[in-house]
Amino acid sequence: MVFQKEITLKAYSRGFHIISDEIFKILPKITGIVHVFIKHTSASLTINENADPTVREDFENHFNKIVCEDDNHFKHVLEGPDDMTSHIKSSILGSSVSFPLKNGKYLMGIWQGIYLCEHRNNAKKRTLVISVYGE
Repeated sequence: MVFQKEITLKAYSRGFHIISDEIFKILPKITGIVHVFIKHTSASLTINENADPTVREDFENHFNKIVCEDDNHFKHVLEGPDDMTSHIKSSILGSSVSFPLKNGKYLMGIWQGIYLCEHRNNAKKRTLVISVYGE
């Protein structure tokens, strides 16, 4: 069986946001693999610590240091200083995550959550494609 659904997330502020519940609530009651893909090039997805909010703050601070908007060597800045830096951060983290599903229950670690990594200063709504392959 293949299940696939597109969902649109509200606009989030710049930073790392746990969106697990948005995804978990639509999963079918099957066993298989869930694949979540973001249809944007200036935001990304990752799975990481879901309990301590300082982890998400540390992610944002770290990525802003390694890909700094104050650098002046970027050519692709049509939409502002966060334009090219958002694309670089998105490429580093990636556009999709996958995890196992058993009878409709996600099999992630107790401290794991799915993050929307929003890299833009003035973000818009984001669209995800959620696909489940299984039986």
